[in-house]
Amino acid sequence: MTANGWARPRRIGPTSACAALLLTAFSASSLLWTALPARAQAQESRPLPLALPLSGAGGDPQTAIAQSRTSDQVSVTNEGSIQEALGPYGDPFGLRAFLAARGITYVLTYIGEGLSNVSGGLRRGATYGGRLDTSLDIDLDKLAGWRGARFHTDFFQIHGHGLSARYVNNLTTVTGIEALPATRLFELWIEQRLFDDRFSVKVGQISADTEFAIAQSAVVFMNAGFGWPNVGAVVMPSGGPIYPLATPALRLKYEPTPELSFQGGLFNGDPAGTPALGDMTDPQRRNRTGTNFRVDDPALLLGEVSYAYPSLPGTERLPGTATLGGWYHFGRFESPRLDSVQGRLLADPEASGISRRFRGNAGIYAILDQTIYREPGTASQGASAFLRFSAVPSDRNLIDLYVDTGLAYRGLFPGRPNDTLGLGMIHSRISPEARAFDRESLLFGSGPRPLRSSETVFEATYQAELVPGLTLQPDLQYIMRPGGGLPDESGRRLRNATVLGLRATINY
Repeated sequence: MTANGWARPRRIGPTSACAALLLTAFSASSLLWTALPARAQAQESRPLPLALPLSGAGGDPQTAIAQSRTSDQVSVTNEGSIQEALGPYGDPFGLRAFLAARGITYVLTYIGEGLSNVSGGLRRGATYGGRLDTSLDIDLDKLAGWRGARFHTDFFQIHGHGLSARYVNNLTTVTGIEALPATRLFELWIEQRLFDDRFSVKVGQISADTEFAIAQSAVVFMNAGFGWPNVGAVVMPSGGPIYPLATPALRLKYEPTPELSFQGGLFNGDPAGTPALGDMTDPQRRNRTGTNFRVDDPALLLGEVSYAYPSLPGTERLPGTATLGGWYHFGRFESPRLDSVQGRLLADPEASGISRRFRGNAGIYAILDQTIYREPGTASQGASAFLRFSAVPSDRNLIDLYVDTGLAYRGLFPGRPNDTLGLGMIHSRISPEARAFDRESLLFGSGPRPLRSSETVFEATYQAELVPGLTLQPDLQYIMRPGGGLPDESGRRLRNATVLGLRATINY
C-alpha cells in the first residue's frame, strides 16, 4: 500500500480446495457443541458479584458478564486451563505447583486458525496462521521479599500467512493474530504497586493495547479492530506500540476506589523506527525480533479515565464501564492531499510528489461497556454490549473516524454455560482530505479509479468451550468496501469480501 492508501494487487491463483475444506470445518464445528459431553461445560464459571472483584480485559474490574473464556488479546487472563482436563498428567512432577508456591507462574497459549476469503477482496484463497504465546509472571514479593513488585514477560512464535495482506486488502485486519512469521519478544516489564495497591508504576517494554482503549465485551471477536481502535493502528508510525510491536514505555495508574481508575502512559512513538526515504519495508521486518528497544523516536502520550459502576440506575446486578481517553503523538505526519510545495496538490502531475508534513497528531476515544441481561438464577450467564468511538484530525490522517459496536451472549444454549456468541460491527471512515485526493486525481486525469469512502465490517462468531482451556470458534465476516474502496487491477472498486474462519485455542 502506498502512502496515500492505494494498493497494487498481486495475482495469485485461488485455492478453492482449501476454501471448500474450511467451509466443511466451519459447518461441522457449529454443530459440535451439541454432541460434546457436558462434564466440564455444565459447571458454571466463576460468579460476578456486585462488588466487582474480578479482573477483566485490561486489568480493570470485570463488568461484562459475557467476556469470553479465551481471546487473542494478551491482556486477557484466559479462564480455565487444559491442565484441569489432563488430570494427574496436567502438572508433570508437580513442577508447576512447586513454582507457583514461590511466586512463579507461566502460561502457554496456542491459537491456530484457518481462514478463507470465499468472495470479493483481491482474490479468493485460504490461509493458516498460528501463534504460540509463552508468558512468565513472577511475584517478586513471594520470591525475593520485594513487596508489591511483579515481573512479566512474554514471547511469541508466529507462523503461517495472513489473509488480509494476501487476499482481502482491508483496513481492519481479519484476525488479531495476523503478523509476519517470527519468533519475537513482546512485553518485558516490572510493575511496582504502592499505597495499598491503589497506585502502580510499570516500566519496560509495553504494548499500549494491553491496557488502553479495551472493551471487555469485544474480546470474543477475531477481527483485530475489536481489540484496538483502528484509527491508531492505521495512522500511527509503524502501526503504533501494539501487537506485535511493543516499545519502551512508562505507565502510571491510580485507583482511588475499586471502581474508578486513572492511567497514563509515555511510549516511544515508533516501535520500528522511521524508514529511509523510499524504503517500504514492513515495520515488523525493521524490528524483526522485538528487541530494538528504541527510545529516541518522538514520544506518544496516552491518558484514560475509567469508571466501573455496579449497576445502571433502576436496575440490579447489571454492571458497566464508561471510559474516556485520548492520545498525542509528537512526531510528524503527512497530508493525504497536499504537496510539500505551497499551494500544490499531490494529485497535480507538476507537484513534487512529497506530502506536506504536519507536526504532531492527536486522537480521542470513548467506550461504553454494559451488561444488559443476566440469565435468571445464574451468576455469570447473560448478555453484554459495547459501543466505542474514536476520532482524529482529517488533515493528516487516512481515516478520521472509527466506530465499533457489538453484543456478546454467554450461556445462550442450555448446558453450554461457558460458550459465547458474538455479533459485531466496525466502521472506519476515510477522511475528507483523502477523499478529496481521490476526486482531484480524477480531475487531473490519472485514470479511472473509485472514490474511497469507508470500510464497514460485520462479524458473527461463536466460541465453544470443549473442555476447560480448549475452545473452538467458527467465525464469519462480511467486509464492505475493503480498504475503504480501493481499486482492483482493472480500476474498479474491490468487491465486498466474505471471510470464513475456524479458530482453536489451547490454554495451559
